[in-house]
Amino acid sequence: MSALSEIGIYVLQTLGSIYLSLVILRFLFQVAKADFYNPISQFIVKASNPGLKPLRKIVPGILGLDMAAVVLALLLQLLLINLSALMVGVFVNPLHALAWGAIGILSMAVDIFFWGMIITIIVSFVAPQSYHPALLLLRQILDPVTAPFRKVLPPMGGLDLSPILLFMVLKVVDIILFHFASNTGLPRGIVPGYF
Repeated sequence: MSALSEIGIYVLQTLGSIYLSLVILRFLFQVAKADFYNPISQFIVKASNPGLKPLRKIVPGILGLDMAAVVLALLLQLLLINLSALMVGVFVNPLHALAWGAIGILSMAVDIFFWGMIITIIVSFVAPQSYHPALLLLRQILDPVTAPFRKVLPPMGGLDLSPILLFMVLKVVDIILFHFASNTGLPRGIVPGYF
């Protein structure tokens, strides 16, 4: 691979991953019923609307979930995979690209939960009473996921150890995704969200 194509893939995947993250976050905000009036969620809504508005006319919601966001994320992944493959000079089987796109989206969601937990744990030690809009959104996304773990392992002496269980589950999901990726022949560096 030439330096120019490597730079092109890097720029394409970086910009694509940023927009893909916004679409995934918008979906997670809706699932968690996060504060729509938070300035950060307003930014994410405005940034993702150009891609979502046309799809909403075609893709209906299911059980109150915005399936247009899922379809947009998959379409973005397919586009990024095919453009990256073109830069390398490789043809990608559409079924493999679809599987790789789904793996990339799930991997990106796992990363969002992982880094969200890391951030909230650090902030709980540094500034436990912080009401920054980003932290409020992170807590709103993470609370539905951490609540079952808090039932299994309730806080003891003011220390919440339930994130350890969540980290273990996230690692198990990451291992499963890695094996799915290996079984589908996913090449490294082609799929945004999965490196």
